[in-house]
Amino acid sequence: MNYEAVIGLEVHVQIKTQSKMFTRVAAGYGHEPNTLTDPVVLALPGALPVMNHAALDAIIKAGLLLGCEIAPVCKWDRKNYFYPDSPKNYQISQYDQPICLGGSVEIELPGAARNLMGEHKNIPLTRIHLEEDVGKLNHEDHDSLVDYNRAGTPLMEIVSDPAMHTADEAYAYLTSLRATMIYGGISDCDMEKGQLRCDANISIRPVGETKLGTKVELKNLNSISFVRDGIAHEIKRQIGLMERGGTIVQETRDYDGQTGTSQSLRSKEMAHDYRYFPDPDLMPVRVDEPWKARLRAECPELPFVKQRRFAEQYQLPYTLTSVLVWDRELADYFEETAQLAGPGKAQAAGNWIVNDLLRELTAANLTLATSRVRPAHIAGLVKLVEAGTIFTNAAKEVFIEMAATGDQPDVIAERKGLKAAPTDTNELEQWCRDAIAGNAKSAAEFRAGKEGAINALKGPVMKAAKGKANPKLVDETLRRLLAEA
Repeated sequence: MNYEAVIGLEVHVQIKTQSKMFTRVAAGYGHEPNTLTDPVVLALPGALPVMNHAALDAIIKAGLLLGCEIAPVCKWDRKNYFYPDSPKNYQISQYDQPICLGGSVEIELPGAARNLMGEHKNIPLTRIHLEEDVGKLNHEDHDSLVDYNRAGTPLMEIVSDPAMHTADEAYAYLTSLRATMIYGGISDCDMEKGQLRCDANISIRPVGETKLGTKVELKNLNSISFVRDGIAHEIKRQIGLMERGGTIVQETRDYDGQTGTSQSLRSKEMAHDYRYFPDPDLMPVRVDEPWKARLRAECPELPFVKQRRFAEQYQLPYTLTSVLVWDRELADYFEETAQLAGPGKAQAAGNWIVNDLLRELTAANLTLATSRVRPAHIAGLVKLVEAGTIFTNAAKEVFIEMAATGDQPDVIAERKGLKAAPTDTNELEQWCRDAIAGNAKSAAEFRAGKEGAINALKGPVMKAAKGKANPKLVDETLRRLLAEA
């Protein structure tokens, strides 16, 4: 029997705010354990929560970016459970009236032809709600220690519909969602710091069946690659179990990305197990149109929209757009460079950025902000090459010097004697005739239709010109002389 997987993701995203969700104590990472706490975080008697307006702004903005319906009124609920990471024995969350409903995440489906835009799909969302994060348990050999620094940090839970069917789709979904949150300035989404965490709900069913199967929740997926690997592992496990005549039980499983194995943690809780009820200390929130309009005006152009615009406006190929758009700073850097370089030079600028600048940044362990190479440098280099002032090989040398010193490209070219010498057309024509005469076989092959044979003739010409002849003019002259014979 053939089976189809059905996958839904619950993604927790820490909102980037200065203070926590219901108190003024600072939110942050890397501090001494239990130093970012106060009576509200620790749930001491008499301490009352106060809402963080910046966190509300962030989740509304996230909802607008993802096309959600923003609820006119949302409320707060207590999710009751006992676990050491929650000093209150409940979590302030949203149950039946979340702030964002519906929406979708655009993904690009994996494809073999990576030089072309792949097929796109929108993964529908169920809801996004706002809650407070819990503390972190640090497990030692013989005991476990709890750090409440993370407790109370504003946390969004983004819940997808069960609408994905492969591990690769889930990977693409997370990649796109993460980029959206970073683009919007909502979160840094650093999984190593716990700013983005993902649980996957996975079930299988016979192909053609519409009823959902029994789902298994997979936890501890602490990298986007582990999400993909864990889901693939769980699909394989469930299919194998069914083919052996076994039964899938609803449970939560722990996935170990290092070993590629999973184990059962507990039976899956249901919503009624948490005994949700409205929080008596917090008033509902009313979101009016002016509030939404203010945040809508701050929403940036998202990566896939930008990618389509780059392809149309700048005539960039997929190989460039697929690199440039996923980093907002890099995309802005490219646009500034393209504007400075002028009409028709955007692709050349993009090539320098993707192929040379990114390589140099990686080699020198630099970022765009710390690099000496600014958009004006690359735009200047593009202009020099396009004008024939320097040739491509010389331009490579100029770029390396430019990255090391921050000097302007024309200054470097002049200093290193890399500028092309004015070409005497009579002298160039003689060099070309000599090359044709000295390479009769290549000349004959070119005349017979072998286009690449002309390259064997260009080498002797460039050697005679000591590398300073205009390659375009060399090509044109050779073709003219070969056609005349």
